[in-house]
Amino acid sequence: MLKGENTRKNIIAKSAELFNQRGYAGSSLSDITELTGIKKGGIYRHFASKDEIAVEAYQYAGSIVNQTIKEALEQQSTAMGKLLVYLQVYANVVEAPPFIGGCPLLNLATESDDGHPILRAQARQGLERTLDNMKAIISEGIQSGEFKANLDIDALATFTLSVMEGGIMLSKLEGDNRHVRMNIESLTTYLKGMCLRDKE
Repeated sequence: MLKGENTRKNIIAKSAELFNQRGYAGSSLSDITELTGIKKGGIYRHFASKDEIAVEAYQYAGSIVNQTIKEALEQQSTAMGKLLVYLQVYANVVEAPPFIGGCPLLNLATESDDGHPILRAQARQGLERTLDNMKAIISEGIQSGEFKANLDIDALATFTLSVMEGGIMLSKLEGDNRHVRMNIESLTTYLKGMCLRDKE
């Protein structure tokens, strides 16, 4: 049983890297068997379909990124610092992203469409969780008096995530971290304008 569970975990981990680099459509079961050294029959003993592997692979990749973000958040004491963490963990996205291949949410959201409802649902759940986490940080910032009381929480969360994912996309496409890093600087300046303490 233990061996079977380890085999399953290995399939998920290897598939997560594969899907996050090549995409769901660009990855085949043959690619998975080559990476894992497990024959198709062995794969199907653990998973009913490629879709099932993809869902668990995305969840695995997301958990790695979320843990990286969580550890970075624990080092911050301000709401502004915590929001910036989401971009800072991707400051070296080209050479050293939190998970190989870049942002799992961005990659899945870009590829999934109405033709892949299961994967699209996963991407939407990831989007909602990330926005909810950001909104909680912003709310804390307002309650602590760090941010202005009339700040639009939904708008700032959406803006932060858009700046993050946009920077990642441009940096990955160009092969240069400068886009993420410029966005970190721009978001820092913007957030300072939302802080009450800078007005005192």
